[in-house]
Amino acid sequence: MPRPATAVTPPRIYCIPATDAPIVAVFRRGPSAWSHVGRWDIAEGQYEPGGWLKGRIFPRRSDLSPDGRYLCYFAHKPTATWEHGDAYVALSRLPWLSALHAFAEIGTWTRGYAFNVDGSVSHPDDEGLPMRWGLEPLPTVQFALERRRGWEEAADSPPRRPDDFWDQHRNARIRKPEPGGERVLCVESHGWAGGEFGKGQAVDGLRVSYSMEREGDVRLLADIQWADWSLDGRLLVATRDGRIQIRGPASGREEVAFDEDLTALTPNPQPAPAWACRW
Repeated sequence: MPRPATAVTPPRIYCIPATDAPIVAVFRRGPSAWSHVGRWDIAEGQYEPGGWLKGRIFPRRSDLSPDGRYLCYFAHKPTATWEHGDAYVALSRLPWLSALHAFAEIGTWTRGYAFNVDGSVSHPDDEGLPMRWGLEPLPTVQFALERRRGWEEAADSPPRRPDDFWDQHRNARIRKPEPGGERVLCVESHGWAGGEFGKGQAVDGLRVSYSMEREGDVRLLADIQWADWSLDGRLLVATRDGRIQIRGPASGREEVAFDEDLTALTPNPQPAPAWACRW
């Protein structure tokens, strides 16, 4: 008798859009010991797979430069033997992970870093990097990356307690209006923020659900594990079954204009190309 087919566990996916370019960094985790990064070109409708790491990348504590060129990622690689230790922040060329610059972290219970436009840095080792952006620690607040990309706290979001240093003990809700449209995209955290590791496609211990509001009506987007608006107002999503899509309204429904299935990707670490090993 033929052996039964083995069910494929959908990967966890989180994306970071560039703020000034139609480029998205795609973080994929699965199998659980491996992390993968890809480059999603919204304008060209293309997905480019990149680096693999046998370890964990923390997407919610990483960032993409405004032009979509550089990745700042926070990683934990237990077998690392370099001078920066096993928990570190590195800069690379998307979608590769070859470190152009890196520094050690004291462990995984830290905030991560983001690019800023004024060129300032918070660490002496980051002075003089050959790029026009600086680096600064991410704030200790839920959805820190989303807030840097135009999302705002919803009026009905529970307030943060004054003694909640890591912003863990509430289910925050943020929202972002459709550019030039009438819809509002919403996302809400569930459970213990930062403590939901291994639960329901949580990313960095944060479980979420998305919904769409329009003229007072709210529709749960149950099939989505990540979403945001593109610069030109299209809906970018990562589905819970492992796909990345561009969706646009057509005849009162969502039309899928781009679809890429990431479930079949398997660890295949390759050396970064020469262009990704230099600034």
